[in-house]
Amino acid sequence: MSKPEIRTVDVIRYVTPLREGGSLPAIVDADDDFPYVIKFRGAGQGKKALIAELIGGELARAMGLKVPELVFMNLDESFSKTEPDEEIQDLLRFSVGLNLGLHYLAGAITFDPLVSEADALSASKVVLLDALITNIDRTHRNTNMLIWHKELWLIDHGAALYFHHSWNNWEEHAKRGFASVKDHVMLGIADALPEAEEEIKKRVSRETIADIVSVIPEEWLEDEADPLGPAEKRNAYIDFIATRLDNLETFRKEAENAR
Repeated sequence: MSKPEIRTVDVIRYVTPLREGGSLPAIVDADDDFPYVIKFRGAGQGKKALIAELIGGELARAMGLKVPELVFMNLDESFSKTEPDEEIQDLLRFSVGLNLGLHYLAGAITFDPLVSEADALSASKVVLLDALITNIDRTHRNTNMLIWHKELWLIDHGAALYFHHSWNNWEEHAKRGFASVKDHVMLGIADALPEAEEEIKKRVSRETIADIVSVIPEEWLEDEADPLGPAEKRNAYIDFIATRLDNLETFRKEAENAR
């Protein structure tokens, strides 16, 4: 896999908030004439949620899973000045600059494990992906997957990589198991875990991880409250995921035991 090419677009119209999301993402139009779901840097988990979204989405894509195109989205300060809703006004004001967008899949429906269909290999890859990035937010209550044109699409990885909200002992976090796998919405149909493990190892390497991490905007990594600087954080993200990739067999066995 080559280095991801993430386009940058300008937001030209705020269309509507998506209030089912706790961080108030929204549908917006961009200057490339496409609609996007924008994730705001000024929302609750801030820039770290955007980093998790970017890394999780591009890792999924590298594994051969379907993810809407991710783009960087420039938001001008003028949007907050014309927004009547005070909560949204504050969110827009704190999000001026570079945000993250996902191509809006018009007409997509939420994945429902009781109705929707997914093949065993894809389901198994999703389970192992989430073990790699410690994504605790893919449960029956909140699947964070869509069915679009009868295909499975992954969205919303902002809750992944939760170690980066406190950089203490991140090396130890990298070696820990993934107990939350027992609650994974795909676990019941993930009966191709050995095949998924083999395919992920073929598709994803430390170099793949480094290429993905390299496209994180520098400004998203700058935070005076953190003990690590931007370059140190990039290395930590690479080492964290690469360590877990080396232990993929352990996570596969953990998932099989949970099944």
